[in-house]
Amino acid sequence: MYTDVIGKVSDKVKNTVERGLVKRFAQSIGDPHPIFIDEEYGKRSKYGTNIAPPTFPRVFESGTIEELQLPKKGLIHGEQRFHYERPLLVGEDVYVWTEVKDYYEKKGSNGLMGFLSVVKYGEDKDGKLIFKEEAITIITEAVRKAMSV
Repeated sequence: MYTDVIGKVSDKVKNTVERGLVKRFAQSIGDPHPIFIDEEYGKRSKYGTNIAPPTFPRVFESGTIEELQLPKKGLIHGEQRFHYERPLLVGEDVYVWTEVKDYYEKKGSNGLMGFLSVVKYGEDKDGKLIFKEEAITIITEAVRKAMSV
Protein backbone atom coordinates (compact mmCIF):
# COMPACT_ATOMS: atom_id res chain seq x y z
CA MET A 1 0.00 0.00 0.00
CA TYR A 2 2.69 2.52 0.97
CA THR A 3 5.74 0.67 -0.34
CA ASP A 4 6.19 3.29 -3.08
CA VAL A 5 6.89 6.03 -0.49
CA ILE A 6 9.60 4.15 1.44
CA GLY A 7 12.72 6.30 1.41
CA LYS A 8 10.87 9.53 0.56
CA VAL A 9 12.07 12.55 2.56
CA SER A 10 10.47 15.93 3.26
CA ASP A 11 12.18 19.29 3.06
CA LYS A 12 13.72 20.62 6.29
CA VAL A 13 11.58 23.00 8.31
CA LYS A 14 13.01 25.54 10.75
CA ASN A 15 11.41 25.40 14.20
CA THR A 16 12.28 27.43 17.29
CA VAL A 17 12.16 25.94 20.79
CA GLU A 18 10.04 28.72 22.28
CA ARG A 19 10.03 29.29 26.05
CA GLY A 20 6.27 29.81 26.33
CA LEU A 21 5.47 26.72 24.28
CA VAL A 22 7.89 24.59 26.32
CA LYS A 23 6.23 25.76 29.52
CA ARG A 24 2.71 25.06 28.23
CA PHE A 25 3.81 21.67 26.88
CA ALA A 26 5.37 20.68 30.22
CA GLN A 27 2.21 21.75 32.04
CA SER A 28 -0.01 19.87 29.59
CA ILE A 29 1.88 16.60 30.12
CA GLY A 30 1.86 17.13 33.90
CA ASP A 31 5.63 17.52 34.29
CA PRO A 32 6.37 20.70 36.24
CA HIS A 33 10.12 20.03 36.58
CA PRO A 34 11.87 23.41 36.93
CA ILE A 35 14.38 22.56 34.16
CA PHE A 36 11.44 22.99 31.77
CA ILE A 37 9.62 25.98 33.29
CA ASP A 38 11.75 28.00 35.74
CA GLU A 39 14.04 30.41 33.88
CA GLU A 40 16.40 30.95 36.86
CA TYR A 41 16.71 27.19 37.41
CA GLY A 42 17.57 26.79 33.72
CA LYS A 43 20.27 29.47 33.90
CA ARG A 44 21.89 27.66 36.84
CA SER A 45 21.71 24.26 35.12
CA LYS A 46 24.57 22.66 33.22
CA TYR A 47 22.81 23.71 29.98
CA GLY A 48 22.70 27.41 30.91
CA THR A 49 19.05 27.57 29.88
CA ASN A 50 15.85 25.59 30.11
CA ILE A 51 15.39 22.46 28.05
CA ALA A 52 12.31 20.94 26.44
CA PRO A 53 10.61 17.73 27.65
CA PRO A 54 11.67 14.59 25.74
CA THR A 55 8.42 14.29 23.76
CA PHE A 56 8.43 17.98 22.73
CA PRO A 57 9.39 17.27 19.08
CA ARG A 58 5.78 16.16 18.54
CA VAL A 59 4.88 19.86 18.19
CA PHE A 60 7.50 20.58 15.52
CA GLU A 61 6.61 21.05 11.89
CA SER A 62 8.57 18.47 9.94
CA GLY A 63 7.79 19.03 6.30
CA THR A 64 5.43 17.26 3.95
CA ILE A 65 5.92 14.20 1.81
CA GLU A 66 3.42 14.82 -0.98
CA GLU A 67 3.17 11.13 -1.93
CA LEU A 68 2.24 10.15 1.65
CA GLN A 69 -1.50 10.64 1.94
CA LEU A 70 -2.92 9.27 5.21
CA PRO A 71 -6.58 9.29 6.19
CA LYS A 72 -7.63 11.92 8.73
CA LYS A 73 -9.17 9.36 11.10
CA GLY A 74 -9.12 5.67 11.94
CA LEU A 75 -5.35 5.30 12.34
CA ILE A 76 -3.85 3.69 15.44
CA HIS A 77 -0.76 5.05 17.17
CA GLY A 78 1.36 1.91 17.44
CA GLU A 79 4.73 2.87 18.84
CA GLN A 80 6.97 5.86 19.35
CA ARG A 81 10.62 6.18 20.42
CA PHE A 82 12.89 9.17 20.91
CA HIS A 83 16.69 9.12 20.77
CA TYR A 84 18.64 12.21 21.79
CA GLU A 85 22.24 13.21 21.19
CA ARG A 86 21.59 16.11 23.58
CA PRO A 87 18.57 18.01 24.98
CA LEU A 88 16.62 20.62 23.04
CA LEU A 89 17.57 24.05 24.39
CA VAL A 90 15.02 26.83 24.84
CA GLY A 91 15.64 29.53 22.24
CA GLU A 92 17.48 27.43 19.69
CA ASP A 93 16.45 26.80 16.11
CA VAL A 94 15.96 23.18 15.09
CA TYR A 95 15.74 22.00 11.49
CA VAL A 96 13.32 19.08 11.24
CA TRP A 97 12.44 16.69 8.44
CA THR A 98 10.61 13.41 7.98
CA GLU A 99 11.54 10.17 6.24
CA VAL A 100 9.33 7.17 5.46
CA LYS A 101 11.41 4.23 6.69
CA ASP A 102 9.23 1.19 6.05
CA TYR A 103 5.80 -0.23 5.35
CA TYR A 104 4.78 -3.82 5.99
CA GLU A 105 1.60 -5.80 6.57
CA LYS A 106 0.53 -8.49 9.03
CA LYS A 107 -2.57 -10.59 9.30
CA GLY A 108 -4.45 -9.92 12.55
CA SER A 109 -7.70 -11.07 14.11
CA ASN A 110 -9.48 -8.12 12.46
CA GLY A 111 -7.93 -8.60 9.03
CA LEU A 112 -4.85 -7.32 7.28
CA MET A 113 -3.11 -4.48 9.10
CA GLY A 114 -0.53 -2.12 7.66
CA PHE A 115 2.40 -0.78 9.69
CA LEU A 116 3.91 2.50 8.52
CA SER A 117 7.28 3.47 10.02
CA VAL A 118 8.15 7.17 9.84
CA VAL A 119 11.22 8.85 11.33
CA LYS A 120 11.49 12.53 12.21
CA TYR A 121 14.99 14.04 12.53
CA GLY A 122 16.03 17.31 14.17
CA GLU A 123 19.39 18.97 13.75
CA ASP A 124 21.02 22.22 14.83
CA LYS A 125 22.09 25.11 12.58
CA ASP A 126 25.42 23.36 11.93
CA GLY A 127 23.74 20.16 10.71
CA LYS A 128 24.48 18.12 13.85
CA LEU A 129 21.77 15.64 14.82
CA ILE A 130 19.93 16.52 18.05
CA PHE A 131 17.16 13.92 18.04
CA LYS A 132 15.51 11.14 16.10
CA GLU A 133 11.84 10.25 16.66
CA GLU A 134 10.60 6.92 15.33
CA ALA A 135 6.87 6.30 15.06
CA ILE A 136 4.78 3.41 13.81
CA THR A 137 1.23 4.01 12.65
CA ILE A 138 -1.16 1.07 12.27
CA ILE A 139 -3.63 1.10 9.41
CA THR A 140 -6.50 -1.29 10.09
CA GLU A 141 -8.39 -3.37 7.53
CA ALA A 142 -11.41 -1.06 7.86
CA VAL A 143 -9.32 2.02 7.11
CA ARG A 144 -7.57 0.22 4.23
CA LYS A 145 -10.94 -0.66 2.68
CA ALA A 146 -12.27 2.89 3.10
CA MET A 147 -9.14 4.26 1.40
CA SER A 148 -9.54 2.03 -1.63
CA VAL A 149 -13.11 3.17 -2.31
